[in-house]
Amino acid sequence: MPYVPHTERDIMEMLQAIGAKSLEDLFNVIPEELRLKNQLNLPTGLSEQELVAEMKKLGAKNSTVDGHISFIGAGAYNHYIPSVVNHTLLRSEFYTSYTPYQPEISQGTLQAIFEYQTLICQLTGMDVANASMYEGASATAEAILMARRINNRKKVVVSSALHPEYRDVVRTYLKTQQVTIEEIMHCTEAGTTLPEAAERHIDEETSCLVIQQPNFFGCLEDLKTLGELAHNNGAIFIVVISEPISLGLLKSPGDLGADIVIGEGQSLGNSISFGGPYLGFFATREKYMRQMPGRLVGETTDKDGNRGFILTLSTREQHIRREKATSNICTNEGLCALAATVYMCMLGKKGMMELARLNLSKAEYLKKALQGIKGVKLAFNASTFNEFVIEVDREPENLLKSLSGNGIWGGIALKRFYQHLDRHILLCGTEMNTKEDMDKFVEAMW
Repeated sequence: MPYVPHTERDIMEMLQAIGAKSLEDLFNVIPEELRLKNQLNLPTGLSEQELVAEMKKLGAKNSTVDGHISFIGAGAYNHYIPSVVNHTLLRSEFYTSYTPYQPEISQGTLQAIFEYQTLICQLTGMDVANASMYEGASATAEAILMARRINNRKKVVVSSALHPEYRDVVRTYLKTQQVTIEEIMHCTEAGTTLPEAAERHIDEETSCLVIQQPNFFGCLEDLKTLGELAHNNGAIFIVVISEPISLGLLKSPGDLGADIVIGEGQSLGNSISFGGPYLGFFATREKYMRQMPGRLVGETTDKDGNRGFILTLSTREQHIRREKATSNICTNEGLCALAATVYMCMLGKKGMMELARLNLSKAEYLKKALQGIKGVKLAFNASTFNEFVIEVDREPENLLKSLSGNGIWGGIALKRFYQHLDRHILLCGTEMNTKEDMDKFVEAMW
């Protein structure tokens, strides 16, 4: 069966309708010297059965967390996904839905977004949340652009303990803007952003201060003090959360003074999937709501008093005056946001707390066990959530390669991101790591 369902007769009827004699006539507008004269160098077609077999063969070359014991984190976390999440996503009314441009006939989609927004607000301690964004890195960059719209200042202060790839995206976003980006070096002893170091960078020209919690090393930052430093200078305090499971135990950023909270929602019911698609969440204070990118769904009642949902804010040029638009490169990640909604509803407040405690205890068990190995020590002394950094007396890349041969992904060597951390490995422990997994890892490290 061909992939294109049009018969020769169908094609001829369409050509006659537009006044063309052949398919080649459709390309007459392309200059002769620009046309491809040869056939494309493609293999012959396969039957469906042959194609499925070939795709399985190619897929078998991938290494997945199902075939390894994984201790990798760094913004992509291996969590258990309850089966109800995918069963809900695969319902056709959700799986095939698109951006609700006609909200009056998209009540189911709008309700799902509304509930997602509500859950994100409860999780982050903020007043309003949008309908989601592409992923955590671009959400961080958009938050900085939002801060600049609020105060029109030209200096951005970012902690070096913010995810390195997030910082790369921020620099790319701001490349054509007249903005100065200053990085606060993290403390080599604590692994956190020192308030006194931040104070030296923040002044009346600072638009925003950007801090990750827990930071890239898994260390817990002093958000309250850092937020006060930002506010004392009239700057916007932005908090980035790449591991939202941590909010099951930690105080919400909103309670600690954050003005904008963004992050990566992959941990909330979305699989690692080789890096995407992921889910960026974005929340802020009500007073800044009109500067927030994306769309916001609200609840209302119709003329008969029935509950309904509407697009309360939509910030694209086709909806509002161009000079007030806050459009960005993305639409919302609707299906991923729905997965997060189902996941958070299934766990509830108590379940999120229990899961966070389990993640913390797993990582602490591994941390303690590794400290008993000669040539291994903790790199930083700050409290951590489910990630931490060790320093080893061997070449990290060689060590990780050896572990991989034993079916263990032993973390990430940090030299690729921080030249001075050339003997350091970032490790993560989640509820997916059993005691047997961790004991096997420790034994392999000897």
